[in-house]
Amino acid sequence: MSPAGCSHVNSFKVENWKQNLRAIYQCFVWSGTPETRKRKAKSCICHMCGAHLNRLHSCLYCVFFGCFTKKHIHEHAKVKRHNLAIDLLYGGIYCFMCQDYIYDKEMEQVAKEEQRKAWKLQAFAPSLVSPYQYAMTGVGEKYSTWEPTKRELELLRHNPKRRKITANCTIGLRGLINLGNTCFMNCIVQALTHTPLLRDFFLSDRHKCEMQSPNSCLVCEMSTLFQEFYSGHRSPHIPYRLLHLVWTHARHLAGYEQQDAHEFLIAALDVLHRHCKGDDNGKKANNPNHCNCIIDQIFTGGLQSDVTCQVCHGVSTTIDPFWDISLDLPGSSSPFWPLSPGGDSGVVNGESHVSGTTTLTDCLRR
Repeated sequence: MSPAGCSHVNSFKVENWKQNLRAIYQCFVWSGTPETRKRKAKSCICHMCGAHLNRLHSCLYCVFFGCFTKKHIHEHAKVKRHNLAIDLLYGGIYCFMCQDYIYDKEMEQVAKEEQRKAWKLQAFAPSLVSPYQYAMTGVGEKYSTWEPTKRELELLRHNPKRRKITANCTIGLRGLINLGNTCFMNCIVQALTHTPLLRDFFLSDRHKCEMQSPNSCLVCEMSTLFQEFYSGHRSPHIPYRLLHLVWTHARHLAGYEQQDAHEFLIAALDVLHRHCKGDDNGKKANNPNHCNCIIDQIFTGGLQSDVTCQVCHGVSTTIDPFWDISLDLPGSSSPFWPLSPGGDSGVVNGESHVSGTTTLTDCLRR
């Protein structure tokens, strides 16, 4: 999509298009009454395979329902040249020309109005349909986009010189003062502060400290560090509080001696993982297989090991969590590529590969 938005919606915006769009939202997306919910559950099936699920979409130009997962709605759009379809669960509008869900201010306004009406109607008699019909109508998907409050709008008006991210922006680029052989820590801090998911988590103020003393929480200090990095200041930052907390919680790293950067990374992630849950949920946090904290979601994985008994042929599966994994690099004595005998050296498993270069994906596949 271009910055101006999708231009293909103009073909839909003809006479009475708003009334037609409202009818589609009322009958097929956010059904407000028990009668419309029953009708949606019975009538909204794929016209090709008869399935109710598989991300059902409805054509905006004609009465046609098709599966998005099995690309039945794609086939309809290609044959009929009907370029717009609506997701019957979330109400998003998809453009097959842009190959993406689109945003149109007028359509979004219609969707919000009909969604609010449906919520009010659903609040009165949500239990008059079966659980299957209830799930099919998307009643449980009560989601609305963020809209600024009056207070937030007032703050925006009084702060016109807001920071904007541009192509040549230097926000997030900031040096760190070496505190005596702490270059190993500084390089890891630079890597963490530029990890997109971690950056978005801390800059959106998602961390809620549950420690008895916030001054001893490494996650709180990391949150402050992210704010310092993306504040726009260009003077070097002195991470003395971070160093002190690392010494406190990982005593084997205490002191001014040079340390291994990888060892510091693993120790820091382990402390961040424990502090994300706080003291109350420490037992749950100690099990990486059942922890949903931001650190585990980004930095941990699972190694699956399958052992097959040669007598009964039963398979025993074990999944062990890991923070890091050792990968083989190509050696000078034995060729590393191609993986498939007789295959094209420029194409590996359908992906282009430049001769003489090795990527992380190459090593993982190896």
